[in-house]
Amino acid sequence: MLKFAIKNLLSRSLRSFLCLMGLTIAIAGMVGLFSIAGGLEETVSQTFGKISGIVAMQPGAPIPLFSRIPRSWGTEIKEVPGVAIVNSEIWSRVNLIEGKPVISPPRFLFGTDLPTRLELKHGIYREAIYEGRFLTLEDRGTLNTVISRQIAEQHHKQIGDQIEVNGQTMHIVGLYESGSILLDIAIILDIDVVREITRFDPDSVSCFYIEQSGTVPNEQLVQAIKDRFQGRELASWQPASLALASSSNTNILQDFMTAIDETLKGKSTENNPTQKKLTDKKEGDRIAKPAIAELKTESDSESAESGLEVRSASDWGERLDTFTADLDIFLGLMTGIGVLIAMLSIINTMLMSVMERVVDFGILKANGWSNRDVMLLITAESSLLGVLGGILGGILGLIAIAVVNWKFASQVHLYASPGLLLFGVFFSTLLGVLGGLYPAIWTTRMTPIDAIRRG
Repeated sequence: MLKFAIKNLLSRSLRSFLCLMGLTIAIAGMVGLFSIAGGLEETVSQTFGKISGIVAMQPGAPIPLFSRIPRSWGTEIKEVPGVAIVNSEIWSRVNLIEGKPVISPPRFLFGTDLPTRLELKHGIYREAIYEGRFLTLEDRGTLNTVISRQIAEQHHKQIGDQIEVNGQTMHIVGLYESGSILLDIAIILDIDVVREITRFDPDSVSCFYIEQSGTVPNEQLVQAIKDRFQGRELASWQPASLALASSSNTNILQDFMTAIDETLKGKSTENNPTQKKLTDKKEGDRIAKPAIAELKTESDSESAESGLEVRSASDWGERLDTFTADLDIFLGLMTGIGVLIAMLSIINTMLMSVMERVVDFGILKANGWSNRDVMLLITAESSLLGVLGGILGGILGLIAIAVVNWKFASQVHLYASPGLLLFGVFFSTLLGVLGGLYPAIWTTRMTPIDAIRRG
């Protein structure tokens, strides 16, 4: 039966090839699309697998770049049982390198407190040094820097060279490579140097990197730090546009309520301008002051509820799982379009193949073939197309992923897991079976005489 099915497909090689290509491209597209989410998960898994500590930052801030917390809080965090080392960090976006604007991939100035950074048992960047050296205490207050290998290659730099960043000429003393596009984006300097370059608030930092002593479970330590800063007056992070709108809420409410008051009392004062002016001022103040007080009460309440946000590697992973789950829905919808086209292609190919061989099927049935045998033959042909389409689609998808990862190594990372490739082959086979099911059922309903007469 299998040999017979292969011969039938080869006898109409052009139609079979076009159908196979349609299915191959659909599966390759599915593998490529879902490799985006897979690449994100793989990148984050590799990144946070190297981060054993936890990060304390401003509540609501998506990443340390947007966080601002009091510098003095580091001392209090150090007093929490289970905390071994607290390292202050400042992050700032790099706008210019060698006089050229930096857009994509992004680069960041990373200022770290060198005394505490060197005390860390597991320093991500220090352990990733592959040429030169990491910063030492002698580098405090200097423009000596450690940069990633990607940045060095992009700007053709090596150890001992100078690199101009945001108008500052820095001396490269070390190169690092962590293997993660989320980490290989930093230009590392002494924290006070970055504070001066970026004019960062001297009483604030972006975040604290906390290394545990190991005497307290990670979850309990995270909660203990949060509890220590519960009720502190630190506003939650919000986008600049929303913050601007919020800052004007008081004036807007005051103007709105004053306007209402003027409308209600306009008739009684419109004939007396002096009285109208005094009444407007008196009533406006009377109404606006409680409104402002109420806004302050709500603001104070919100500030009291927001404390220091502390995230471990597992917390970042949970946030990513939520994002990739939503991304998978979108990618599934996009893939569905290609899959639908591929399925219609299979149905069309198999239906045309069946219609061309109606007489053959009639003769086969007249010679003793059962409806089941004919259905198996047609299903075998469509299944072969499905299996081959899945295998070729997986191979084509892997080639495309390899090319993208090589061409845009510092920008994206795509990853197709073995499970995704196996699912592609299985799904393609299922499409083949379903695509050949209708032509097979249609054929089995015909008697041998009807099939020969139709032919």
